[in-house]
Order: sequence, then structure tokens, then C-alpha cells
Amino acid sequence: MFAPKASIYLDYAASTPLDERVLEAMLPYFSQDFGNSSSVHIYGQRAEAAVEAARQTIADIVNAHPDEIIFTSGGSESDNLALRGVALASREARPANHLLISPVEHDAVTQTAEQLARLHAFELEHLPVDEFGRVAPADVASRLRPETALVSVIYANNEIGSLNPITEIAAVCRERGIPLHTDAVQAAAHLPVDVQELDCDFLY
Repeated sequence: MFAPKASIYLDYAASTPLDERVLEAMLPYFSQDFGNSSSVHIYGQRAEAAVEAARQTIADIVNAHPDEIIFTSGGSESDNLALRGVALASREARPANHLLISPVEHDAVTQTAEQLARLHAFELEHLPVDEFGRVAPADVASRLRPETALVSVIYANNEIGSLNPITEIAAVCRERGIPLHTDAVQAAAHLPVDVQELDCDFLY
């Protein structure tokens, strides 16, 4: 493959080299404390302690309770878990069959919502966005229904960088008792991510 002599990699929002500090922190778990964290032996107990310490660290960073932190293998799995879990649980708890998402979501959200519509007969509606790809809280309010199972609006867009007013959208959803999911992965590197201030129900 052709590679120019002086190339600049500009896709750090998608993939980056491993930070040396991260590598240093993880090395013991690659070589020494590698036990199954579900096992009762000493290797497993050490691994479990490390997992729970990491859970507490993440909870402190985003102002959440450790019990609210769920580890997955990556972003797409997280978005899938949130959307499928909430949509199906909402349908079981009440007559909820309507999904409301922005049209500028990451594919992990968009394709999951489309599959829920295709395979599980959810009605999928896309919110309008302005010329900057932003969702207005008033547009969310006008499209919420008693049968809305879930709203999903990206916090910071991974392609164009626009920010959505998640706190205001959350207030609209909370007033109507509708769960709100936000994909905040691009925001986390650049903005404070406080789940109490954002007031969303599910954040990845």
C-alpha cells in the first residue's frame, strides 16, 4: 500500500495509539493479575478487585454510582445494549412502540434502531435537525407520544462536531417519563460529562 513519506493521521476520534500511561496501568493485568474476575481463587479475586476499582474510577469521573457502570467490549455494543434493552423493556412495561432518534447518530445507534423497526415492529421516527445538525428540545417535545419507548440524541457529533443540548432534552423527556439515551463518546474527550447535570438515563 502506498504511504506518503510525510503523512498526518487525522482520525484520532476513531482510533489512537495507546497512551503510554494506559499501557503502564494495564501491564499487570496482561501478564500477572490475569485471572478470571468471576472466579473465587486468588487470581480471580485480584482481577475482580481491579475491575471494581476501575468501575469506581469511572463512576467518580462521570458523577455516577458504581452500580450504574456497565463494562462492554466497546461503543457499538454499548449503544446496542442500551437501545435494545430500553426499547424492549419499555414495550413490556407499557404500550411503547415508538423510537425517536436524531438522523445524525452514529451507525451503532442508527442501525440498531432500524433493526428494531424491521425485526421487532417498532415505529422509528427521526427528529429534525438545524443546519448544524443540532436537535431542538422543542422538536423533541412536539414529537413525544405516550407510546414513545426511547429517545436517543447524540451529545457531540463524531463527524461535524456539533453539540446537542442534552440537559434541556432530558428535561423534556423526564417530564413525560420517557427514557433518554445519549452517545457521548466524542464529548468525553473534550467536555465535562456529568450524568447528574446531563440528567440522561443512559450514556455511552
